[in-house]
Formats: sequence, C-alpha cells, structure tokens
Amino acid sequence: MAILLGLAAALAWGIHDLCVRQVSQGTGIFASIVAVLIFGTLLVTPMSLWAWDAPRGPNALPLSLASGVLFGLAAIAHYKAFSIGPVRLVAPIIGAYPALSVGWAVYTGTPVSALQLLAVGIIIAGVGYVARAGDNEAARVHPGPAILWSILAGTGFAATFAVGQAATAEGGELALLAPTRIAALIVVLAIAALGRVPILPGWTQIRILAAMGALDALALGAVISAGGVSNPELASVLAATFGLITVVLAALFLREPMTRRHWTAVALVFAAIAYLAT
Repeated sequence: MAILLGLAAALAWGIHDLCVRQVSQGTGIFASIVAVLIFGTLLVTPMSLWAWDAPRGPNALPLSLASGVLFGLAAIAHYKAFSIGPVRLVAPIIGAYPALSVGWAVYTGTPVSALQLLAVGIIIAGVGYVARAGDNEAARVHPGPAILWSILAGTGFAATFAVGQAATAEGGELALLAPTRIAALIVVLAIAALGRVPILPGWTQIRILAAMGALDALALGAVISAGGVSNPELASVLAATFGLITVVLAALFLREPMTRRHWTAVALVFAAIAYLAT
C-alpha cells in the first residue's frame, strides 16, 4: 500500500510542478501558495469533519499541526526554487529528500534491507540524471540561490513526511488532513503578512490554481496517510519521483528534449520501484 500511495503522490506532484514555474512567475510565489492551500483545504475539510470522531492517539493532532507548519515552510522554498531555477536543476535536489527519509527510518529502528537501500539509491540517481540541467539552460541563471532554496525545500519535505507519518501512525488519517493544511496556510499567511507580500492571485489563473490545490492535497494526503501502513518511508521515496515525472511530462507535452540515456534512466527508476513493490 505504501508503494501505491507514493506513486499516487508522485503523479499528482509531477503534474502540479509542471504548472508551478509558470504560475509562480505570473501570479507570485505567496499568492500561488495561498490559493493552492485554500483550494486544497476546502477539498479535504469535509472528509476531515466526517472522520473527526475516528479513534486516534493523543499526539496525533499536535504532530499533524507541526507537520503542516513544516509543509508551509517547505512549500515556500519549493515555489521559490522553481520560480528562479530551471526544472532540471531544481527537481533532482528537492527529489533527493528520500535519503533523509530512509535515514530517519534506519535511525528509528525500521528494518531496511541492503537491496532496498540500493533501489532507493537508483531512484535518487535516476531522478537526478533525468532532471539535471541540460543544454545551456542552467548557464542562463545563477545556480546558487536556486540550489539553496531546493535544499531547504527537500529538507522541509523530509521533515514534513516524518512528522506527518508519525501523526497518522496513531490513527485518524482522514481527520488530520484539514488540520495539516490549515496549519500550513496559517504559516504562509503569517510570513506573507510580515513581509507585506501580496497574496491575491490573478483571476485568470484561478482554475489552474484550484486544480493545483486538488493535486497538492491528494499528494500530501497520500504520503502522510502511509504512516498507517507498513514501511511508510517507501511512500516518501516513491513520491520523490515527482521530479522525474515532471520532466517526462514536459518532454511529452511541451516537447522538451529527452535523450536515449534519459529514457534509460527512467526505465531503471521504474525497475527499482517495481522491486520495492515486491
């Protein structure tokens, strides 16, 4: 089940990130994030209210709120990185966060075999190769800030998923979806208010922002819900392939170039995913 949840998150975030660069540059980072979080919150709140009486541990709600705070901070770094850096530079750095997720699983005593670690390494390396800066794209921007924001985003996502999965491990997966997103929204609004940053999106992009909100809610809910199944860290690993999926979708629909070696790396990544699924 963790594998399926991770793949669902990867596909949702892959489509989501195909839109991030254009939307964040046209609407603004905070306006985009606020709109996406609001639409996502409206989507999951009825489910959370319906499941609110489900049994859960005493730490579930505080941990879910902490996860939301971390997600809000990670989202800001994520959008900032995609707004200033090329996808093939930013995506692999953010997508390397499973190394932290699996490392945390090892630290907390979750059994992870050597072959599973090898498969994780193949996934990370494959994502990095496919999504790395190609042609002269990276030469047109200064990579330092984009790399820094990408590292912050990846670290934030790893912490978000670790804390969120700890929350859902105590039960109440559906009930915790809304509190997590509300906490993220409050953090983003607070930082925007401190910086006096505009948060109203352009009306022409409301539809795409609503769709991005639904995709983001689906992805985050899928990964955090994995806390209630075995090997939840695998959901975090597979969700990290969103960068690869974004680049593949860009090749298919935006006609961005993909070499034979890139497609070979794609095949190796999905072979590693197939192994993890067994």
